[in-house]
Amino acid sequence: MNRYLFGLMVVVTTSLMGSSFAVGKIGLVYFSPLLLAGCRFTLAGLMMALFVRKRPRPGNLRDWSKIMSVGLFQTAGVMGCIFLSLRTITAGESSILTFTNPLLVIVLGTLFLGAKYRISQWIGVMIGCVGVFITLGVHMQLQTGTVLGMGSAISWAISTLLVKKWGASFDVWVLTAYQMLFGGLLLLVMSLTMETPKLILGVSAVLILLWLAIMASIVQFASWFFLLKQGDPGKTSAFLFLAPFFGVLSGWLLLGEVIEWFVYVGGSLILIGIFFVNWTFSARTRRKAKVTSS
Repeated sequence: MNRYLFGLMVVVTTSLMGSSFAVGKIGLVYFSPLLLAGCRFTLAGLMMALFVRKRPRPGNLRDWSKIMSVGLFQTAGVMGCIFLSLRTITAGESSILTFTNPLLVIVLGTLFLGAKYRISQWIGVMIGCVGVFITLGVHMQLQTGTVLGMGSAISWAISTLLVKKWGASFDVWVLTAYQMLFGGLLLLVMSLTMETPKLILGVSAVLILLWLAIMASIVQFASWFFLLKQGDPGKTSAFLFLAPFFGVLSGWLLLGEVIEWFVYVGGSLILIGIFFVNWTFSARTRRKAKVTSS
């Protein structure tokens, strides 16, 4: 894949990921957390299911169970934790905690899939994670929202590895549609059983829901799954370190959340971490290409 197109897709995808935290927090004025997440992904899943109705779908229960597993972690797990965390921490904090998942991808990939990563890649990811926590700020206290933010990171890391393992067996649009639909329906069930649903209908509520369902769900997930299929999950996931920047930036623009000096320090480390992970991978790829050509 052309690296410039890859880079453009990374920016678009991570900006949609990051900004959805601030938009989601605004949406909590009109919806209860799990209800908003459930409506968002059920609507997105239904729209996508109509769009992909002529594309090849899974032909057996085993394949459907794989898609449901992705939906359990990627949609229900990640988004349920995120929207619940927004009740007690800022949109910027929630986004930063969520996007610590690249380190977890490499750890879990090493433990369960036998993936191999170079020492310099591990160093790059560690530098990026240090940057994330500096960006979050040393003032952060352990509270419910913090735990939920980390829960979303763990769930996302698991989903990333599942998509990398199974994704090639499915049409990316079909996978996106039905994992969102299953996850959205599960979130609606959770809303009815785990919270007191709140819904205040109005133009603003509808616009927020449509933005979250179309741009921050359909476009975002399809782009992300496509990128995952293009290369190593650890390498691709390293770019997720960009998303907290968009989360903090959108929190500042839309919610008036303050950006402190340590955000800039942490951001520099995040960019260094991304460089280390991806530069190492590219160098190794070039060496392999030379060996093959000779």
